Amino acid sequence: MSEVLSQSEIDNLLKEMSTGALDVDDFLSERLKRAEITNYDFRRPNRISKSQVRTLQSIHENFAEVFGYYLVSRLQTVVTISVTSVDQLFYSEYILSVSNPSCLYVFEIVGTDGSGILEISPQLALILVERLLGGSGDTQPKPRQITPIEQAVIRGVIEHALYDLQNAWRSIAELSFKYQRLEMEADFVQIAPSSEIVIVVSFDVNIGLHTYLMNLCFPTFALEEVLTKLTRQQVTAGPVKMTPEKVRENIETIKRHMSKTYLPVSAELGKTSITVKELLELKEGDIIRLKNKITDEIIISIGGKKKFAGRPGMVDNKKAVKILRPLRDEDLVEDDLLYKEED
Repeated sequence: MSEVLSQSEIDNLLKEMSTGALDVDDFLSERLKRAEITNYDFRRPNRISKSQVRTLQSIHENFAEVFGYYLVSRLQTVVTISVTSVDQLFYSEYILSVSNPSCLYVFEIVGTDGSGILEISPQLALILVERLLGGSGDTQPKPRQITPIEQAVIRGVIEHALYDLQNAWRSIAELSFKYQRLEMEADFVQIAPSSEIVIVVSFDVNIGLHTYLMNLCFPTFALEEVLTKLTRQQVTAGPVKMTPEKVRENIETIKRHMSKTYLPVSAELGKTSITVKELLELKEGDIIRLKNKITDEIIISIGGKKKFAGRPGMVDNKKAVKILRPLRDEDLVEDDLLYKEED
């Protein structure tokens, strides 16, 4: 069924019928083309119009962009998220489409009587866990239920996704989403009656060369008041046009995240060279003599780059290194010429 007619469209229609420009009998005599008549299934009512669907798509495209940036920073790999569809389904149809096992994160829509579902495929959940724990994520895991430890690892990502989703909805309404629980089987999730119409937003999550499924499910009764506000004009173009305040806020956010970034620090006590025969004859208690003196400064590398000169020592009976000064070009020996060229 097409969108609801505006008052001006209704007035024009009545005017044409009263002047004879449009005759009701034309419909009965089938003199009008069938293409002008759209079939309507009363068993599957459209609760949201096409313009509302476009607005929902815009909201969730903003969410996908911001959440994708977050995953890039956490997973340290290329991540893109795109909206593939916005559908209206019976809740029973949505439940039947959910794979088993799956990861269904139920969240409360604060201020309403409803809850929503953030669904991610088991493969996506396992890849997130592997990347967060330092793995490469090159091999594709087989679908299985995630363990309690894996649930704890990934929960922070899910809560951040709900936070980004909440911010994306602010252009329309002040909605809040609160994490409730994780369910592995769809039969144990009942956020709406089986005959209730729900809005299902589908995403493709591309991590490296692989694509994974993610869905959001909202019951329409929980968003009934918000749906009346969904017009294309009300979606702000915040991510496109950056205000000076937003730029400063983004800079502070980047600085805050960078301040929590871990970098490996290593201290090189010295160098030497031995023959293969000497290496094979080494035993416990042998001493290897280094080329540098005990009074010489040692090289301290940060993130694999040689940055400082220092001295080894002890602090509270623990091995430590004291930084004396930053390295200069003349401190680098011939073995480090390639490093100097890269800088």
